[in-house]
Amino acid sequence: MSAITACRACGKEGFLPVLDLGKTPLANALLTKEELATPEKEETFPLDLVFCPHCSLLQITETVPPETLFRNYLYFSSFSDTMVKHAEAIADRLVQSEKLGPGSLACEIASNDGYLLQHYKKRGVPVLGIEPAENVAKVAIEERGVDTLAEFFGKEVGERLAREGKKADVIHANNVLAHVADLNGVIAGFAAWLKDTGVAVIEAPYAKPFIDHVEFDTIYHEHLCYFSLTAIDRLAARHGLVVRDVEELPIHGGSLRYFLAKASHFQRGPRVVAMLEAEAQWGVLDIAFYKSFADRVEALKKSLSAKLAELKAQGKTIAAYGAAAKGSTLVNYFGIGTSVLDFVVDRSTYKQGRYLPGVHVPILAPEELAQRKPDYCLLLTWNFKDEILAQQKAYRDAGGKFIVPIPEVQIV
Repeated sequence: MSAITACRACGKEGFLPVLDLGKTPLANALLTKEELATPEKEETFPLDLVFCPHCSLLQITETVPPETLFRNYLYFSSFSDTMVKHAEAIADRLVQSEKLGPGSLACEIASNDGYLLQHYKKRGVPVLGIEPAENVAKVAIEERGVDTLAEFFGKEVGERLAREGKKADVIHANNVLAHVADLNGVIAGFAAWLKDTGVAVIEAPYAKPFIDHVEFDTIYHEHLCYFSLTAIDRLAARHGLVVRDVEELPIHGGSLRYFLAKASHFQRGPRVVAMLEAEAQWGVLDIAFYKSFADRVEALKKSLSAKLAELKAQGKTIAAYGAAAKGSTLVNYFGIGTSVLDFVVDRSTYKQGRYLPGVHVPILAPEELAQRKPDYCLLLTWNFKDEILAQQKAYRDAGGKFIVPIPEVQIV
């Protein structure tokens, strides 16, 4: 672990505090039954969110070595129907808009199990994924036939691929830039790897709904940064790139999709100009916009804790859905453990049989909801609410209710 004193994007000092979540375990460090026997060996690390007033980047101060976090990873994107459909839609669109074909190259960094690149491959476009988690890259190669390099992406890798004649028409970076300590290295790698007419398509949760909707549970050690368009625009400019276009997305509680291209061939589009002006108006560079965040997180903690205590006092049984990283932050910071939750369910067979870090709640298959029939289920993966509620129709028809914790406690 190492604590930073200068901004990961602009390099300037002078952080302003936003929210201190104390010391928590690594969110995806799910325990095996054997590890559960020695809880004293479970490590915890500071989780402190700060604001850079120079470029607007929200970031945590601690950096866990990426080798620790990502070489063996338990998140597989294909277990989410929402993510697969979302990926197919953007692939279809870019095949058309960028006129991609057999002579093109579509790429993705942190390409996971091939959930996105498989759609380009099916449409006859050559693909290349970069995925540092060797176990996940293996699934992409063997199960989906997606050519994948098991390494971390940065400036050197981008330059090497360009020298090898593998310049990219499209580079995707879905929900990965937030995980990167060397932001400048990755963007410089894009600049080297892209063809002159190529485009890098970046998706990342947006700082404004993150603050507005109290989405504190997206803070965990893998998520080093939380972006505004202003932060991305300034970061891109340092490496000869420009934000050609930007789109707002509802996914993950509110995200932006940035289209980066070479400034020598493109310029900011009208939506980019308009959103930069809007960000200036709501105070993207002003700490006043972020100051009430910690108080609203504490209010949410009191509200959810009171509701759970009320239900337990009534003799109700409670489980949880989603052994995701955001859920780990919520249950650990709010202190929701085995005295409240009987179990948590998750679709990922790689997580079943393990235990949530810190609170040690057992992870079971989703079918257990319908079989065990807890009275309530705390929806930790609230960002996939519609998908999960539809999947759990049998549980709900039998009288089961979901507790949605973000942005405010709601029972559905």
